[in-house]
Amino acid sequence: MFKRKTLSLSISIALSASLIPDPIKAEEVKDRKEIEKIVVTATKRAENIQDVPVAVTALNGDQLESLGVSNFDAYVEYLPNVTFQGTGPGQNEIYIRGAATTQTGIAVSSVQALQPSVAFYLDEQPVSMQGRNLDIYAADIDRIEVLPGPQGTLFGASSQSGTVRMITKKPDHFGLGYGFDASISTTKGGEPSHALESYVNFTPTDDVAVRVVMYNDVQGGWIDNILNEPGKGGFKGSPVVISRVSGGVLADPENTPIISPRNDQLVEDDFNDAMYSGVRVGVSYDITDDWNLLLQHTGQQLQTEGVFAYDPNLEGESSANRFVPEDNDDSFGLTTWTLKGRLSELEVIYTGGYLDREIDSTIDYTGYTNGGLFSAYYACTYGGGQDEVCYDPTGFYKEHTESSRLTHELRFNTDAENQWRLTAGIFYDEQDLETVGLFQLGAEGKFPNGVWGTDGAFLAGTDGINSNGGPFPVEVSFVNDVGHGIDQLAVFGQLEFDVTDTLTVSAGARWYEITDNYKGATTTVDVSGRLKAFGDGSDAALEELEGPALVEAVNQGQLQIDLLDKDGELTVDDTIFHFGLDWKPTDNVLLFATRSEGFRPPVTNRVGGGLATNQAGAFEGFRIPVYSLTDTLENYELGIKSNWLDNSLRLNATAFYSEIDNLQTSRFDPANISFLVFTDNVGDAEISGVDADFQWYVSNNFVLSGAASILDTELTSINRELKGIAPDAGSQLPYSSEFSANLQARYYFGLSDGFEGYVNGAVTYTGDQLAGMKMDAYVLEDATQLIYGTGSGLEIQEESATFNGVNYTDRNGQAFKGGRYVQPSYTLVNMSVGVTRDGWSVEAFVNNLFDKRAVQYIDTQQFTPKVVSNRPRTVGIRYSYDF
Repeated sequence: MFKRKTLSLSISIALSASLIPDPIKAEEVKDRKEIEKIVVTATKRAENIQDVPVAVTALNGDQLESLGVSNFDAYVEYLPNVTFQGTGPGQNEIYIRGAATTQTGIAVSSVQALQPSVAFYLDEQPVSMQGRNLDIYAADIDRIEVLPGPQGTLFGASSQSGTVRMITKKPDHFGLGYGFDASISTTKGGEPSHALESYVNFTPTDDVAVRVVMYNDVQGGWIDNILNEPGKGGFKGSPVVISRVSGGVLADPENTPIISPRNDQLVEDDFNDAMYSGVRVGVSYDITDDWNLLLQHTGQQLQTEGVFAYDPNLEGESSANRFVPEDNDDSFGLTTWTLKGRLSELEVIYTGGYLDREIDSTIDYTGYTNGGLFSAYYACTYGGGQDEVCYDPTGFYKEHTESSRLTHELRFNTDAENQWRLTAGIFYDEQDLETVGLFQLGAEGKFPNGVWGTDGAFLAGTDGINSNGGPFPVEVSFVNDVGHGIDQLAVFGQLEFDVTDTLTVSAGARWYEITDNYKGATTTVDVSGRLKAFGDGSDAALEELEGPALVEAVNQGQLQIDLLDKDGELTVDDTIFHFGLDWKPTDNVLLFATRSEGFRPPVTNRVGGGLATNQAGAFEGFRIPVYSLTDTLENYELGIKSNWLDNSLRLNATAFYSEIDNLQTSRFDPANISFLVFTDNVGDAEISGVDADFQWYVSNNFVLSGAASILDTELTSINRELKGIAPDAGSQLPYSSEFSANLQARYYFGLSDGFEGYVNGAVTYTGDQLAGMKMDAYVLEDATQLIYGTGSGLEIQEESATFNGVNYTDRNGQAFKGGRYVQPSYTLVNMSVGVTRDGWSVEAFVNNLFDKRAVQYIDTQQFTPKVVSNRPRTVGIRYSYDF
C-alpha cells in the first residue's frame, strides 16, 4: 500500500523548473527588520507572547514550513526542553524539562500505563493518551505552543511538567484562499517518500467561512529485516537465560539444545514504511458582531509496517531480525466546537470536543523468552526424566483498542484593559478505553500433542495443534481484556491585578475530582473482582480473595485501599495553586516570578495486592500496590522577556527549580513475572535548570534564531523495595539531557523579475541521556551475549549500587553490577535552498546532512536492547503555492 505515487505531485515538480529565473541581477529583498509578533493563548487569552508572564516557546507556521517538519518526532527536535521516548510513529511519550520516567512498553501501554506528564492539545481539545500520544500530522498549522513547567491550574491533569498545543489555522472570513505543498525525497539506503498537502478557504456567505485541508504523506522505510543467522549475531536464544529467569529449572542449560526461529519468508529491505493521510474541515459562522461559532472535524489514519528500531547486535545501523509481520493502524476522528462571544463586559467561551480513536497492532513477541519466570514453561521441555529441548519461541501480540474522549469547558474572561482581570471556568472530561490484547507465547513443538482445557489445565495426549504447529487450539495463550473509564470535573480561576502601571500580581487555583473505573480480566486475574474486594475492605471480602495473609497486609498498612469505593472505583480530589508576580520596567522588558503546581492522577493496577513470587531480598513481603499514588510537581521560576536593538532582537530566558513527590513509574520484573506490568511510585526528585530562546534580525536579509536548555535532574529518595533495582538517590532522571540546543539561520537574496532566493540552515544538539528507571543494563547485556553470540556494543553507565533483583545473577551466582544504557549525544544538521515569488516557492532540501544515526530511544521491552534512530540522510525537493 505504500508504493503508490502521487501524479499531481510529479506534475507540479516538473512545472516548477520553468518558474526559476536566471539570477541576472540582485534586487532589494523585502523589509524584515522587525520581529513578527506571535500571538499565543497560553493563559487562555490571546496575547503577544512577549506580554505573557510565563515561559512559552512557539514555532509558527512559517518556521514549521521552513524547517520542513510535519510529524511528531520532527518538530520535537526544535524544542530543546522537550524530549520523547517511544518505538515509532504513534507510539511516543512526551517529556518536558527532564521530568521523565519509564513508561510501559508499547505492547501493553493501553492496558497498564501511566497517565502522561505532559498534556497534548489540538486547539482547545486535550488529546493525550497513556503510552500512545496522538501523532497528529502538522498540516496547515498556525503554530505549536510549548508551555514548560506545571500548567495544572488552567490545563488540569497531565499538565504536570508542561503542555504542548498544536494550533490550527482557522477559516478566514476575508475570502478565497488556496494552496498546496508537495514534496518528493529519497533516503540514503532506503525507499523514496512523497507528500502532498493542500487547503482551500472560501466564504459561501458574508457570515460563513469554510476551510478544508487534506494531506497524504508516504514515508519510505530504511530498516531491513535480514535473514536470521544465529552464528552471525542473529537470534538463537539461550537456555541459560531461560533457565536463569525461570528459577533454574533446566538441569543442564549450557548443553540444552535450542531450536532457533526462522524468518526466511519475511526478509525484506526497507520494511518500516509509514503513511499519514487525513482531512480537516472547519466552518466559522459569525452569528452576530459579537458571537462566533467554530466547528471543526479532523480525521486521520496512520499506518505503519515493520519496526523503527534496529538490532545493535547486527551489522550496521539499519538491520533487524523480526519473525512476525508487524503493523500498526492508528486512526482517529476529532470533532470540536467553540462558541465565543460577549455578555456585556465578559468574554464567554464554550469549547468542547469528541475524540474517537481506534488502534490495531501486531507486534513480534518472540523475545518474550529472553526474560520471565515462565519462559521455560512456554519454550522448553524439562523435568520428569524427559530430554530437555528449547523449541522455536516465535510469538506475537495482537491488540485492538478503542478509545473515546468527550470534553466540555465553559470559561469567562473579563476585559483585558481592566486593572483586574479574571479568567474562570468549569471543565468536564470523560475518557473511555476498551482494549483486547492477545498473546501467542507457546513455542512450536513444546506441546506436540495436547490442548488447553476450559479449567486452564493442559490436557496431554489430546489433539490440538494450531496453524503454527504449536500446542494451542487457537493462536492465543494469554489475554488482556480490560477497560478504563476516567472522568474529571474541575473548577478553575486565575486573577491578575495591576498594583501599578508596571507591576502585576496574579493568583490561580483549580479544584478537581477524578474517578478511575478499571474493569475487566486477564487470563489469570479477575480485575473487576479484585478491585471490588479491596473497595469493600472487609476482612471477609479480603480473605475470600486471597486468604488471611491479605487481610494482615491491609490491616498493617502495607496496601493502601482507601481511595476505592465498594464498586472498586478510585476517586481522588484536591486543589492546586498558582502565584505570580511580573514587573515591566520598560516597554521592552518583562520580568516575572511564578510558583505553580502540576499533578498526575493515580493509576489503578490490574494485579494489585499480588504477592511477589520470590520472597527474598528486596521482595521479601512485597505486594503490588493496588494503585500508584498521585505524583505532584511544585515549580518555582524566574524569567525575563525582552526586545532589543529597535525590536530586531528578541531574547527570553527562564530559570526554574522543581520538586517531584511520589514520582510514578511503570515496573516489570522478569524474576517476578506474576507481577505482569504495574505502576508504582519510585520516590522523589528535584530538577533545576535554565531555558532560553532568541530571534535576531541581524540585517535586512539575515535572520538567526535558536534555543537552549540546561538541566540538572536528581532522584532524591528511592522507595525501599526498589533499592538496588532503581538507580540510587543522587542519580540522574532518565531521558533528560544536561544540555540541548538548536540554531536556525535564514538568508535571503534578491533575484531578477521579482524573484527572491533564500538559504536555510538548522542545527540541533541533544546531550547524553540515560535509558530507563531500572539499572539492569548489565543484565540485558549478558542476555544479549548469550542469545545472539555477541554484545550490543551500547555504552553503559555503571551506577553506584549493584543490581540485586532476585535471580538477577550471572553464571557464577554473583549479582550483576548496576547500570543503565547511555543514549549518546548527537548533532543533526538540515539545509535547504529555495526560490519564491508571489506565493510560489520551490525548494531543494537535505535533512540529516551528515547522515548521523542518533540513538533516540533504547527499547528493552523484550529484555535485549533495540535502538530507535532517526531517518538517515534524506534529499528532496518541495514545491508550494499559497494564494
